[in-house]
Amino acid sequence: FIQMLRSAKKRDVLQLLRRAPKEMLPFVVEAAVAAQSVASLAALSDFLDFSKEPKSLLEKFLYAAAFSPRPSGELLRLVLDKLGGEQLAPEVWETGIVAVGSLVGKLCRQKLCRLQQEVERGVETILGGLRGAEEEPEVVVYLLALGNAGLPETIPTLLDYAEEGPTTIATAAISALRRFPAQHISSKVKRAMRRIFHEKRKSYEKTCRLAAAEMLLDNEPSPMDVLNILLATNELETETATFLLLKVQNSLR
Repeated sequence: FIQMLRSAKKRDVLQLLRRAPKEMLPFVVEAAVAAQSVASLAALSDFLDFSKEPKSLLEKFLYAAAFSPRPSGELLRLVLDKLGGEQLAPEVWETGIVAVGSLVGKLCRQKLCRLQQEVERGVETILGGLRGAEEEPEVVVYLLALGNAGLPETIPTLLDYAEEGPTTIATAAISALRRFPAQHISSKVKRAMRRIFHEKRKSYEKTCRLAAAEMLLDNEPSPMDVLNILLATNELETETATFLLLKVQNSLR
């Protein structure tokens, strides 16, 4: 079916979308995303009205885009265009921003970061939105998107939110940092994680401290890091201490 869509003209794909039975429509939308031909994406652009379509169908489209194994710049442009249009339902907006992060990350892993204007637009959409976000849930969504994108140049931004943000935001920022491969977990990142775990600057919730300790233990920990984390378990709740001890034991094995 996807192969058929790849060779179809825009008007044929559009007609298929418009005539598909309601229960089949999500399948056709997913297939059109997977086809990623100029015609199929143009047909989706005409067909999907983000101000009218059911939330479930729009989320299906965005999930299909986010999970596309080798997305194109045109697919990212389509998602960005749709997100920049009408007033969106909160669930659709959240899924869309996280999808943009996923698409940016995959395009960069295909070495298309500098070749696609859509990638720059996607990064600016996330970073600009993060700078202007005022509500905690909104900030968390943008941080999740940055984690999906996995761009090394955004690590300093994530560190700022990890150290300075309230619990929910700090935890989201550390979770985003944990998505990065080991070569990007620099000494600067590790110093920040030590400050969070050992509460050098301010008091942190258990979830933040635990995430920071995991980051240290999962990325070539120094003997001193392991020793300090083990010593700190004496002051932690039994459940948290047990978890960290098991992490250390697994590392040793």
